[in-house]
This record gives sequence, C-alpha cells and structure tokens, in this order.
Amino acid sequence: MKPIAVLGAGIAGLTAAFDLRRRGLPVIVFEAGKTVGGMASSFQDAEGFTYDFGAHFVSNRLAQAMGAAEICRTVGHYGEAVWLGGKSYGYPFGLLRSPHFAASALAARLRSHPADNAADWFRQTYGEALAQEVAIPIAEAWSGARAEELSPSVGEKMRAGILKTLYLKAASSLTGRAVCNGYSHEMPESAGVYHVYPGGGISRLLEPTLRRVSDIVQLESPVEAILVENERVTGVRVKGQDIVVSAAISTAPVNVLPRLIKGSDTLSPMAEFRYRPMIFVNLRFTGRNLLPDTMLWVPDRSQAFFRLTEAPFSMPWLAPEGKTQITFDIGCQVGDEFWTMPEDKLAAICLDGICRIFPNLRQKYLGFGGTLKTPVAYPVYMAKYEEQRRRFARATGIDGLYSVGRNGEFGHLLMEDVYWRTLRRMRDVASYVGAPAASEHESALPQGLTPALG
Repeated sequence: MKPIAVLGAGIAGLTAAFDLRRRGLPVIVFEAGKTVGGMASSFQDAEGFTYDFGAHFVSNRLAQAMGAAEICRTVGHYGEAVWLGGKSYGYPFGLLRSPHFAASALAARLRSHPADNAADWFRQTYGEALAQEVAIPIAEAWSGARAEELSPSVGEKMRAGILKTLYLKAASSLTGRAVCNGYSHEMPESAGVYHVYPGGGISRLLEPTLRRVSDIVQLESPVEAILVENERVTGVRVKGQDIVVSAAISTAPVNVLPRLIKGSDTLSPMAEFRYRPMIFVNLRFTGRNLLPDTMLWVPDRSQAFFRLTEAPFSMPWLAPEGKTQITFDIGCQVGDEFWTMPEDKLAAICLDGICRIFPNLRQKYLGFGGTLKTPVAYPVYMAKYEEQRRRFARATGIDGLYSVGRNGEFGHLLMEDVYWRTLRRMRDVASYVGAPAASEHESALPQGLTPALG
C-alpha cells in the first residue's frame, strides 16, 4: 500500500501517525522544524524555570490515553480571575455576584434573539455591562478584529452551564484536585476528570507517542507541495522529490494549504483566513501566588497585554522554590511595533503594566525570562468567511486530504479535543484507504490507550 503522508509532528500529527500505524498502515511524518512538538514545546533554563509555548491544559484522561500518566503530576488548584476597575473578580461566579453584571445579564436573557456577530452573542449571553467591559475587549485583543466583524461562533466555545460549573467547582473543593470545566467539548467532564501536568513541561506529554513513531518522522523536511489530480491526492513533494501517497494529513494552518496544493483551486478561499500572531513574554519574580489566581484576564486596553498567567501558582514544580514566573500574552501583527520590538523593551512594558495593577511587584522583580513568538496563535473567526469555515470543518473537498489539529482545523480547540478529534478523523482515513480492522493491532497500544479508542 502507498504510504500516508502526515504534515507536521505536533500532538495532532504524532497522534495521527501512531493511530494509523497501529491499524497496520504505512505512514511517513514530514516535519519542517528541527524538533517535534510544534506549539506543544517546552523550554528549561539553567536557573530551574520551565515555560511552555503559551498556556496548555492537560486532563488525567488525556495523559492516560497518551501513555503519559506516570510523568504527570496532579494539579491541586486552577482558577481564573478578571481584573476590572482596580479589583479582582473570580471567574465566573465573582462576576456574577456583582449586582451591576447580574442585573444586566438577566435583562439580556429576557430579550434574546439570534446573534448576527460576536458582539451580539456576548451581549445576549452575558448582558450589556459584562459584554462591554470584559468579553468584547478581551475578544478584540486576542483576535485583532472588532467584535462586530467576528462570527457568533467565537462565543460558542465559552458556553458553560451554571449548574455544571457549580457541580464541578464543588467537586474540586471536595477532592483537592483541579477538576476540569470547559476544557473538552468532545468528551464528557465529571469530578473524575481533572488537571494534571508533566513535570518537565508540556513537551513531555508527547514522549510516549514519539517513541513509537520516531523511526517514521523526518525532521527538517517541509512538504513543498501536495499533488492533486481530479480532486484526489496523489502525492507530496519533499526536497524536490515527488512521493506517491494514498492520502495526506495536514496540520498546517489552513491559509497555507492553497499554496501547497498543486492541481486544484478548491481551497483557494481559505487563503484569506486569518490567524492571530501572539507574543509571550516571561518575567521572573521572587515569591509565589502573586496573581489573584492562576490566570488573570485584563480587559484594560491601555495595557499591552490582555492575559497574565502564573503557571507555578498551580504547578509549583515549574519554578525554583520561592520563585515564580508570569507570562504576558500580547496580541499583535507580524511586523508591527510589538513584533519588531527589542526584548528588553517588551519586558519593560510588561513590568510597568503589571506594576500599575500590583505596585509591590517591582521590588520582587528578578529579571526577564525570555520571549516566544508565533504568527498563528489563534484562528480568527471572521463573520465574512464563516460559511466556508463550516464547510471545511466537515470535509476539505479534496479526496484523500484531511486537516487536523487546531491550526489544521482552524478551530478554537484545546489539547484534549485535538487528540480525540484527530483519532476520529483517522477512522475516516482508514476507511478511505481500506485499512485492516483496528482491533487486529490493539496489542501495539501503550498502556491506557485502548479505552480511549473505544
């Protein structure tokens, strides 16, 4: 059988490769970079600080499914807060206890109508006050677009029932574990599904899978073209060589696909799809639990950043004893003032900004901990291409071409949903190429993975 080409060796690409291999199918993974992981990358320095490429969330269910449970530690607490008007509000109940926001939200419920855009969705779901003061400013900061230009689908991933949230919050208090709430839409959440994290950072989550497919991963091998004939994938071009394949699985950003595909213009409209570039600035401080909670949302648009994350608040092993690290999320555009700004100036802007909120942190400042940049941090759901996005979510329109992962699906997907959705899509791939029954290869699965595939 002709091999299946997988473009990219992040969590989606490696999961796809392993699942196809266990089904008895030949696979080749082409990774453009020098290492695997993609956005699931971790960095450690000589001083004992560990930081990842942005914020990630791992459940015990995902760690078990990926065979990484033994290297993960249980997270005892995780929470989010919003800084507004000089005060911290816990999310979501701290905001709901405010009469100002509660009355506005109730009034919105009484006059609900179909939302035309994200701004409408926020107003109808949260009320005028909370939408204008919190939801809309944050959505515009991470998307780089006006809320009126965004699809209502932006808000759909944020929907969580009050009763469910109350139940899971109570379960977290009773169990002493950070029970997951709203981090998977593909699988049910319960008191038994809680946050864990690898001791050495998020990249370690991929180690068990990588060990089983490392021999088929080709690093520094970017796919230059996906060859299509009669709307069907026939091959890929790598380093100038055409390789015949039975299917291609892409994790590349969807706006890159039109440039890669040779022989079809079916995906040409995808070229205009936008991703939000992001800069993550890490600053170090003495002390712990300096923020009100693990994550602090900052709707104040006079600030360069819109989110602060103190990972050691929940995962103390990510920083040396008595020290912590705070990550600042800055939305930008490639080539703009922030993207081209020297790192020391970015650090100074972030330090000045957080000291406007917490003045005592300046005397606790230990120094700059590094900056990470990505041009494709978040898909931007513009209303003008929502119909095309929904069509693409069902199928690429080219036989034998499948797109997986957050960038590949152009979806607001967290890590666990990337995993489950990739597995389900691989069933479609196996059916397309005529794979043997997966059950014939279950014995090759790492411990804990079999139930996940049921």
